[in-house]
Amino acid sequence: MSEERKGHRLLCFGAHPDDCEMQASGLAALWTGAGGAARFVSMTDGSSGHQELGGAKLAQMRRAEALSGAAAVGADSAVLDNHDGELLPTLENRHKVIRTIREFQPDLVVCHRINDYHPDHRYTGVIVQDACYMVMVPNVLPNAPVPDREPVVIFMSDKFKKPNPFQADLVFDLDPVIEKKLDSITCHASQMLEWLPWIDRYAEELPEGADERREYVRARARQGFGAEADRFRSELVAKYGEARGPSIRYAEAFEVSEYGAPLTEELSGLLFPF
Repeated sequence: MSEERKGHRLLCFGAHPDDCEMQASGLAALWTGAGGAARFVSMTDGSSGHQELGGAKLAQMRRAEALSGAAAVGADSAVLDNHDGELLPTLENRHKVIRTIREFQPDLVVCHRINDYHPDHRYTGVIVQDACYMVMVPNVLPNAPVPDREPVVIFMSDKFKKPNPFQADLVFDLDPVIEKKLDSITCHASQMLEWLPWIDRYAEELPEGADERREYVRARARQGFGAEADRFRSELVAKYGEARGPSIRYAEAFEVSEYGAPLTEELSGLLFPF
C-alpha cells in the first residue's frame, strides 16, 4: 500500500548502509529541515565491510547504525536482503527497487552513478536506472500502484573520469547542517572508526580514546567535505553569488539523470527551497 504523502519526499539508494550518509546526508538534512520526508535505502546488508567481523552479526550491527545515521538527519532507513559484495542487477532486485519507489512515492531519487570502483555501487546505479521507466508502467508489478508523478533522479558525486566524468548540475551549501552530517556518518562506528581506517591504511593515526577517535574522524571528514566545496567552487559561486559562494566551507554536489523526470527551473525551486 502506498504511503500518505506529506510534503516533498526524498528517497536515497546506497549500495551499503553508510553510503547515503556519506554522500547525501547533507541534502537530506536540508530537505527534512524544510519540512520534507526522507528515506535511506541500502541495497545490501553490509555484512562484508569489516576486517574482523562479518556475517549476520555485522549485518545486524550495520542495520542499527543505519537507523541511527538516517535519524540524525531526520530520515528513516531500510536495508534490503542482498549480501554485501554480491549485488547483481537482476530482475528480482529491479522489482525490489520499483516496489520501494512506488511505496514511498518520492519526488526525488538519489543513487550512485554506474561509474565506480565497487561493483555494488555500480550495480545499485544500474538497478535504479533500469527501474526508472518501469516505475510508471502499470503492468509491471500490478499489485503495487504507480505513483502520480515520475520522480526526478540525481546521482551522488564521484571522481571517476571514464567513460564520462561527474557533472555538478546541483550544488548545496552544507554549512548550516554540517554538524548533522557529521553526526550521521559517525553513527557508523564500525565503518568510520574501524573498517575505513584499516582498509585505507590510516588506522595507526587514530588516537587511543574513544572520544578522541571520534573527534579525529569528524575532523578528517570535515576536510573531505571541505575539499568538495573547493572542487565545486565555481558552481557554488554561480548559484549563491560572489558575496556568499567563495566563503562556503562544505558542500555536496549531484548530477541530474536523464532517466527521471526533467528538473525544470520551476520544479527545482519547489524541491530545493533551501
